[in-house]
This record gives sequence, structure tokens and C-alpha cells, in this order.
Amino acid sequence: MKLENRKYIIILFILIVGVLYSSRLFYMQVIDDTWVLRAQEIAEKRKEILPPRAVVFDRNGRKIVSNKTYYNLMFIEDNITQLDTVAFGKLINWKPLEVRERFKEIKEGEGVYFNKSNGKKTSNYQTQRAYPFLKELTLDEITTIALHLDNFPGFYEEVTSMRSYPYSNGANILGYLNEVSREEIEEDRFYRPGGNIGRSGIERFYEKELRGRKGIKYVVTSAMNNAIESYANGKYDTIAKQSPGLTLSMDITLQAYGELLMQNKKGCIVAIEPKTGEILTMVSAPTFDPNLLVGRKNINLNYPKLSKDINKPLFPRPLQAEYPPGSIFKLVQALIAMQEGVIRSTSGFPCNKSVVGCHDHPNAAGVAQAVQYSCNPYFYAVVKKIIQQQKKRNNFADAEIGLNLWHKYMNSFGLGNKLDTDISGQRPGLIPNSKYYDRIYGHNQWAFSTIRSISIGQGEIKLTPLQMANIAAIIANKGWYITPHFVKSIGKKGPLPIYLKRNQTMVDAVHFSSVIEGMRRVINEPGGTGSAARLEEVVVCGKTGTVQNSQGQDHSVFIAFAPMDNPKIALAIFVENAGAGGAWAAPIASLIIEKYLFNKVTNKDSEKLIIETTLSNIRRP
Repeated sequence: MKLENRKYIIILFILIVGVLYSSRLFYMQVIDDTWVLRAQEIAEKRKEILPPRAVVFDRNGRKIVSNKTYYNLMFIEDNITQLDTVAFGKLINWKPLEVRERFKEIKEGEGVYFNKSNGKKTSNYQTQRAYPFLKELTLDEITTIALHLDNFPGFYEEVTSMRSYPYSNGANILGYLNEVSREEIEEDRFYRPGGNIGRSGIERFYEKELRGRKGIKYVVTSAMNNAIESYANGKYDTIAKQSPGLTLSMDITLQAYGELLMQNKKGCIVAIEPKTGEILTMVSAPTFDPNLLVGRKNINLNYPKLSKDINKPLFPRPLQAEYPPGSIFKLVQALIAMQEGVIRSTSGFPCNKSVVGCHDHPNAAGVAQAVQYSCNPYFYAVVKKIIQQQKKRNNFADAEIGLNLWHKYMNSFGLGNKLDTDISGQRPGLIPNSKYYDRIYGHNQWAFSTIRSISIGQGEIKLTPLQMANIAAIIANKGWYITPHFVKSIGKKGPLPIYLKRNQTMVDAVHFSSVIEGMRRVINEPGGTGSAARLEEVVVCGKTGTVQNSQGQDHSVFIAFAPMDNPKIALAIFVENAGAGGAWAAPIASLIIEKYLFNKVTNKDSEKLIIETTLSNIRRP
């Protein structure tokens, strides 16, 4: 009996084991396709195909960023067999030591991974992964090499592309590309070693819109790792797709003209279309040719030179330079005062030079005349009425309430904060509030008399040139603005939704008329400080500013818009160490306005003088 029972137990055990193995085999072969995929990986090669980056056009359809075809010499270490470094070095015109050092450089560049659980470090370099050995080869260079690649298993050619700039302008707007880091590859699997990513400007902000969609191609390989055919007749392949082009609001011919006017000078030109917020031009001077930073070779050669240049061509002044605005700030002060009801458009104040210095002119009988004459004592009195409204008996407490209200108004003009523009690297400027002065003087230890320099755009006030140009756009629109931006359309979709929204200031439209009239008089009436910006064919409204500079000659600043009715361009010009605003900034503005509105320049003498003049602030390396 016992033997008979044992027999049945053994048979049952064999049946159970058989069922388990059969079930597992069925699961692996039919249900769980990961085993199929693992088998396929032995015989297939998955190749990623990157599309060229999207092309970029200016507002008139001119191609301003395109692509040129180049080649990379790639390798997969697992596929390399007995590499003859002498023969390979001769092929690429390198010494054997340079070949070995390049492999070492690639491996070290991948860094190491630290395993916290066991305390061990392992290299991030993967022998089965493709890496670029040589980059940015021309067609002639890769053709010479490709003829002999059969002698060097594991190496193959790959088509790639790099940016090309038909115009040598707009470098600080367009930005540049550089090689992705290992961290960026880990964060986003779109990228792979040797690939590029936008590092600044439009290239950085719109990286995902520009890079396109990569494709995948599966090929069946032989035992020698040679491609035989497409896997499953390409059933699982995906096509690389280039993104639709970006159309910028920038006018490349206006950009080039602005850079010409600002050559051998330091400063900025920013021009905006008021109704749309589209940036027409944004000149940062001095500038450089964007082609200098195309590709690894050029970046390695030129970036150190540009970064060490004492004139700072890489510094995007329109976005990052924070200047005192000077007298252009008086326009906003008048608007706030009228909205608060502390003055009327017809309010007059004497030009009392004992209060604050001023040039000789008649007393201003209202806001328009005060803007025309740029009267410092007038705006001293105006801002005092804003800050000290007698809401509190204590003078210090009253000033705190008034300054914070004033600060809120300034924020509504886009001042003191970064504008949400579509380019990276912007600074917010500085509009002080009560907490700012509390840190300096202590709570209830300051009043208007302590901070009065803010009345005329000096002291602690700092604005970027982009913010200055936006002030001109706000006044042209009588109280609102669309955030300044560069991209008119992503393909055919138009701009991002944020660039369709109106931002309303805290000042009602009714108060802008007297300020606009004053700006008209600045340029077109006797006693105005901006007559150099006058044009015969159109009424220009503007305001000059002279920014005090403790380090040298004063800075020249000018904001304007034109035409007076139905404005099409608003702009700010800032020229460092150039003196009064009417001397240099105003005539530059007139040339930009005429060039944009009429595509011509009538004052050739002024144009010639500006182009040929080198200001003393430019230093030779």
C-alpha cells in the first residue's frame, strides 16, 4: 500500500511541475511580451532620428534662422573590435594618443553615479550606448572618413544639423545652442549625448516648440551588427517631424539698422507695436554676429573672447541693465497724481530752484507745460502730494501709506517686476516701497523729504530699457498694454494666450490726454527738449531724460511714440555716457521711427553723424 501511495504522489508531483512550467512558458511566450522584446533586442537596432529645428522668420517673412547639414562620427563601444588606433588616427588626422584621450574624455564627461545603499560609485558611461566621437563634420570631411568605416566596426556616420543665421543681427534676441549635459539627458529623454539645447534667447524660451518630434527606426542586424533590413517592414517606425516655423515680431531690417546706429556705443534701442505688444526691435550695444556661437568649435573659440570683452557684448542690456530712468519717469508721476486727484491737468507750480535744480524756463501752468519744460520743481511738488496726502497726522506714517499706494500704481505699469516676456534673463528693476526704506532708515524714520529724488527718476529707482519702452506703449494706448513679446505666431496658431491679454493700469484713460499733449510739445513746440526727434511727415510724441551718472558723463535717454493719433511704434533709446537726452537718444529715435513707418531716412546728415561717432564709453581691448 505504501509503495502504491508513493507512486501516485510522484506522478502528482510530476504533473504539478509540468503544469507550472507549461503555464510559465505560455505566459512568457503569449502574454508577457517583454521576453519577446528582449529577444528582439538581440537582433534589432533601435535608431533615434532627430528632426532639424524649426525655422524662424521675421515679421515680414524673411528667414532669419535656418539649418545647415553637418555630420557626427558616432561609435558604440560594444561593437568595436580590436581598434587599430594608429590606422584610425591616420583616417581622422589624429595621433594615437589623441584618439585614446578622446575616449577617456567621453567617459569622464558622463560622470559617476553614487549608490547610497552600498556606497559604491559606478560610471554613467554605457558601453552599449552611442556617443559622438567627432562632431560637426562637413560633407567633405565625413565623405573622406565614411569610405573607410568598414575597416572600423562600431563607428558610423550620423546626419545632424546646426543653426545658420542669414543676417548677422539680433544675437541677444535669438540666443544660441549648446551641447546638452548629462543631467539634461536624464531629465528629458528627448535628448541624447552630443545633442544640442537652447541656451539663451528665443532658442531657450521656445525650446520645446523648436526641437520637433524625434522618430524611431528599427532595423534587423546581423551577427556582425550590420543592418540587414527594416524590422517588420517598418511597421513600428515613427517619422521624425520638424516643428512648424516661428514667426517673430522683429523686423530684421530695422534690427540691422538699429545696430548700425548704435555701433561703437553702449546702450539700447527697444521698439514695440503698442496695440499688440509685439517687439519690433531690441538692440543691445555693443553686439556680435550670432554665427560666432554656432557649433561646439565656434563656441569654444569665440565665447571666451566675447565673455572677456570689456564692453560686454554678451550682456543683454535691454533686459538686464537697470538704469535710473531720469525725467521720462515724470510722465508716470503726473498720471498717478491726476488719478489720485491731488492735482488737475491745469495745476501749476512755480519753478523753485531752491527746492531742486532746474534749467531756465517759464513757470508751468499745467501738466502739459510741465512735461514740455521737464520742470524738476514741478514734479517735486507733484510727488510730494502723492506721498504726503495727510491721511495720518504722523508725517512718517503718512509717508508710508502714500509710498505704498504709489508703489501699487507703479506695479500696474509693469514696473518693479519682471514682465512676462518670451525671452529669458530679464531683471525686474527697482521700485522701492516702505519696507525698502525701513531697512535703510528704520521704521517711521523717513518721509518724502528723505526720498524726494524719486520724483525725477533718480535715487533708488531702476528700470530696464524694455520697461521704459513699455511706458511709451502704455501712454500711446492711454492706460493699457499687452505684455511685450517676440513671437507673433507658432506655426499658424498665433502667439501664446498670455500675449493676447490686455493689462490695465490703475490710471483712467481720461488723464492721458494732457501728458500726451506735453509729449507732443517736447518735440514740436519751442521750449521743448526733444526737437531733434521732430519729423515732417508725422507727429512724434516723446520725452527726454538726462540720467545722472556718478561714474562719468550722464546717460542720454528718450522715449516716444508715433503717430500721435493711432500710434504704430513706441520706443525707448538709452545711450550710456552720451549727455542730455535730446543730444543723442532723440535723434536716434527719429531715425528709427522714420525707417519703420516710411522705410526711408530723410536726415542723412544726422544719420551719418550718428553712425560715424564713437562715444568715449567704448574701450578698446
